[in-house]
Amino acid sequence: MKSFFKIVLASMLGFLLTQVILVILIIALVVGLVMSGSDSESKEIEAHSILHLTLNQPLTERSSDNPFQSIDWTNLRNNSGMSVSHMLVVLQRAAKDENIDGIFLDLSAIEGDMTQQSRIRRALEDFKGSGKFIIAHAEEYTQGTLLMASMAEPITMAPQGMALFNGLALEPVFLKGMFDKLDMEIDLIRVGKYKSAGEMLIRENMSEENRYQQTQLLEGIYNEMLTGYSRNLNLSKDSLRSLANRALIRNAQTSVTYGLIDSLMYRDQVLEWLKRRTKAKAIDKLKLVAASEYFASLDKNVQEILPGMPAGSEEAKDRVAVIYAEGDIVSGEGGDDQIGADRMCEALRKARLDKKIKAVVLRINSPGGSALASDLIWRETKLIREAGKPLVVSMGGVAASGGYYIAAAADTIFAAPTTITGSIGVFGLAPYVGDFMRNKLGITVDRVTTGPYGDIMSLSRRMRPDERAIIQGSIDEIYETFVGIVSEGRRSAGQDLSRDSVHALAQGRVYTGRQAMALGLVDRMGDLDDAIASAAKLAKLQKFRLRELPDQEDPFEKIFGQITAAYSRHRMQNELGPLYGPYAKVKHWIENPGIQAHMGVSYPVGF
Repeated sequence: MKSFFKIVLASMLGFLLTQVILVILIIALVVGLVMSGSDSESKEIEAHSILHLTLNQPLTERSSDNPFQSIDWTNLRNNSGMSVSHMLVVLQRAAKDENIDGIFLDLSAIEGDMTQQSRIRRALEDFKGSGKFIIAHAEEYTQGTLLMASMAEPITMAPQGMALFNGLALEPVFLKGMFDKLDMEIDLIRVGKYKSAGEMLIRENMSEENRYQQTQLLEGIYNEMLTGYSRNLNLSKDSLRSLANRALIRNAQTSVTYGLIDSLMYRDQVLEWLKRRTKAKAIDKLKLVAASEYFASLDKNVQEILPGMPAGSEEAKDRVAVIYAEGDIVSGEGGDDQIGADRMCEALRKARLDKKIKAVVLRINSPGGSALASDLIWRETKLIREAGKPLVVSMGGVAASGGYYIAAAADTIFAAPTTITGSIGVFGLAPYVGDFMRNKLGITVDRVTTGPYGDIMSLSRRMRPDERAIIQGSIDEIYETFVGIVSEGRRSAGQDLSRDSVHALAQGRVYTGRQAMALGLVDRMGDLDDAIASAAKLAKLQKFRLRELPDQEDPFEKIFGQITAAYSRHRMQNELGPLYGPYAKVKHWIENPGIQAHMGVSYPVGF
């Protein structure tokens, strides 16, 4: 018996030692990756350097204090991305830096949503005003990379490459057929004829209302794209639309023929062009500087002067808080890619009570989520205004449904032309899985209750009409509250939108930012920088510093959770492919039950 315990204890000790060593090795590897990334980002900028701008790394709304944020946990590689704000700082400083001759826009791929990309294109346009060159190159162009490349002169591509220019499409996925095969039913209870969130569970195609709003939304986004192409390539929008509709861009040569590309070059020829332009002695002597390297070379004080801050604000005592709300809106703390009501309310409360903070900018990039969580966050935004502090909302790629709910109390709402917003509506889901459990799994359910509504919303039986009426009544009440909040907020912001007017615009319908501005749901077109400047003006601030909230968490407390979550997400994306989006949406609804204010519109493909 003693030998048995010795063996067991030795095995346990060996297992624990193995785990400890494994943890130490992983941390050592990660720290090595972080240090190697930071080592490569510390070189001095020499004369005749070229800013080598690649956009195939993640673009985030906010820079991270987490040294492990740049690690791809699925393969333990350094995957350094940048925040859009830091990228804008790089472009602004490089335009004035006598050591930077120009930009090599190297476009193998592009990350970030349309609004983030638009902010970078705007900064590239300002860079061109400095008189420095921008050359763009890609082996092949998508419509998104081509739009970014249109800021350059010349635009080059590989002679055998393809430039995709064929228009946009929306392809929502519908799961009713799958649920039918599984003997499962979903009852969708909603307010708003355009509220399409949940349609994917109960239909095999788009409703007429959803098809109409999707068409209007897609056309609005496409028109903004064509406007960008037209302005930058000096081609009319009608001719560009004709090129796409007739599929005339079929290869590299036709791209040149019709004016989308300036010239065909192999990469070595592009490097030769850069060599001549910067008077380098040889191609291998070119001084290419990555955006992250350039940012790291800047003085610490310069790094902290983010877009929107006036020059000379380094020692200012007054603050403008920029609060980032990104992801689905959920109750509780939420995760890294969610807007947890508790954490967001704490950040808003901190901004309200901090006497140094004179104004607040709420940066929203969210399709919505829990109606209750949205209402709790809205309450804190209203308290900021009641405290006499200006509140300005800056909408990112999407600020719809619950994302619009939390924006409603703002003094001013800024959006980008391609922002997806609106979706003022509410819905709930009532799944029935009784037949699935019985027919597919052989599981049956019986019950006893204390009254007729003791098992309301049970998954194992269909909802009765009187029960459905109760749930519909609750959803109707939340919708009326939503409409009232929007009307109150819009009227206090100077927009003449009565409750009836909002109801007519609502119904769950989505709009582009430009469409929403024409209707009074948005006040002005602009980026985060414009929203910060507006908030400062409302607070009558000449000099100020930015305070970013919510406070970031200790990276060491999150590292192993990030590894597990990232690996699991990577596996699911590989397994499900295009079905991962619908899977993630349904999973979110299952994990966050209750009445939802969530957008149901798909994102364009082909960009």
